[in-house]
Amino acid sequence: VQLQASGGGLVQAGDSLRLSCVASGRSFRGYAMGWFRQAPGKEREFVATIAGGSSTKHYAQFVMGRFTISRNGAQNTVFLQMNSLKPEDTAVYYCAADSSPWPTATMSDYDYWGQGTLVTVSS
Repeated sequence: VQLQASGGGLVQAGDSLRLSCVASGRSFRGYAMGWFRQAPGKEREFVATIAGGSSTKHYAQFVMGRFTISRNGAQNTVFLQMNSLKPEDTAVYYCAADSSPWPTATMSDYDYWGQGTLVTVSS
């Protein structure tokens, strides 16, 4: 089982990026998926989650209205559309999969983690 995150890069404040996370090794159709991030010197924190088998989504307050989580029809890829990026969004972004379908912001609920993709937002 692997999660491969991609799409990070260096952008300016106000720009947009779309992160992708491809899951392989098994079907993730019924799995809740999440995005977390870890800024330099800080703890990893929840960003967004989407339910398995439904469109229920939850977001951290600090990204609400700017970021959108989605997943494709086959549900083996999850996306994080990030708009109006700010320098404080600079972090390594990780995708994760929870074997239950319930969306969750709790890191310990997730069973599988990707390797992370770096997003750097310059001012």
